[in-house]
Amino acid sequence: MLNISKKTTSKFLMGALASITLMTNAVMAQTPQEIGLQIAIDTDKADPGWGDSTVNLKVIMSNAQGQQSIREMRLRNLEVIGEGLGDKSLSIFDKPRDVKGTAFLSHTKVLESDDQWLLLPALGRVKRISSANKSGPFMGSEFAYEDILSPEIAKYTYTYLRDEACDEYECFVIERIPVYENSGYTKQIVWIDKAEHRYIKIDFYDRKESHIKTLSYSGYNQYMEKYWRADKFEMVNHQGGKSTILEYDNYEFDTGLTDKDFTSNRLKSIR
Repeated sequence: MLNISKKTTSKFLMGALASITLMTNAVMAQTPQEIGLQIAIDTDKADPGWGDSTVNLKVIMSNAQGQQSIREMRLRNLEVIGEGLGDKSLSIFDKPRDVKGTAFLSHTKVLESDDQWLLLPALGRVKRISSANKSGPFMGSEFAYEDILSPEIAKYTYTYLRDEACDEYECFVIERIPVYENSGYTKQIVWIDKAEHRYIKIDFYDRKESHIKTLSYSGYNQYMEKYWRADKFEMVNHQGGKSTILEYDNYEFDTGLTDKDFTSNRLKSIR
């Protein structure tokens, strides 16, 4: 039988308590900026390796009087891993008839200006979108062009604000400030659930530092036992009374998409 003296036990407990104290002090020594950045990094790391995906999307736009217009489109996405590079996406509009065939291509960059192109079938040409226009509305919705880009970490600075309950989740609340030029926002307040590092809500503040919009995520489902995706995004404009809902359906991963499917030269042949 192992014989451990009270003195030995006491020293062990004191050592364990000292280790816990050192770990606690190390965490407490982190600045709010360091904690906010780490939360952003952990959120980004929670969704790696999905490769490529396709999904159907319904866009429901409502004005202040509650009148609605609906658009249907297909999205193709390509994960890009590399220094200074972000993901690529292609949106193809199918309904209604007046926007059928319109396509939007985006190459997200981390530190440089993003590359974006818009195919306008009525004009028969591809229009490159300048970086100065990314704060404008995307196809008449309450989403700006910059809202639909992948949220690359280096595009923002971060500050941890607090922990708090949000819906049925326990969330981190962080502030992120865009560092890229021509953003339409001075800051964004972001709620991220602690358990799975999923976005729950984002408050957007315009250039006058007024709370202009709120984006809420709901209907999360897990695909391939790895990847969490929200089936509903709702953007509400608090100043104009308008809103836009994005409803996603039929996610598919590993569909064989490559860089060749996301070039501006291919836009005119998109079907």
